[in-house]
Amino acid sequence: MNTSKHPRGFRVWAMALVAVGFGLLSIKEGGAILFGGEATRTAAGNYVPFVLWFNFWAGFAYVAAGIGLWLQQRWAVWLAAAIAGTTALTFAALGVHIYAGGAYLPRTVAAMSLRTLVWVSLTALAWRGLGPVKPARLGR
Repeated sequence: MNTSKHPRGFRVWAMALVAVGFGLLSIKEGGAILFGGEATRTAAGNYVPFVLWFNFWAGFAYVAAGIGLWLQQRWAVWLAAAIAGTTALTFAALGVHIYAGGAYLPRTVAAMSLRTLVWVSLTALAWRGLGPVKPARLGR
């Protein structure tokens, strides 16, 4: 049941769907590599373990944020911002790893670019649509 003053529009529906979809895919794909057999890990190639673990655990936060966005909860805006920030920090750590000569896959750079762009965009849209807690108006 939608208890907010604003009806749930297409933008909220789309944001929630993207967040939950990204989350479920992250959990499924990351879990398959992390908890699959040696053959699965070998087939995955030169994945970067800390990025894989981050993306797997972040998937649960993505699902929570998507549910919060669907329910139009302001805490979901803050969760989306935290996801965007930690994703950007993990992406920066990947850059340091690569600069230091660590093995990586080009698709990891592409995936982290996409994840960062998606979560920064979702945060901006959620902020505009739901916003932080609004201060009370004085004098009215």
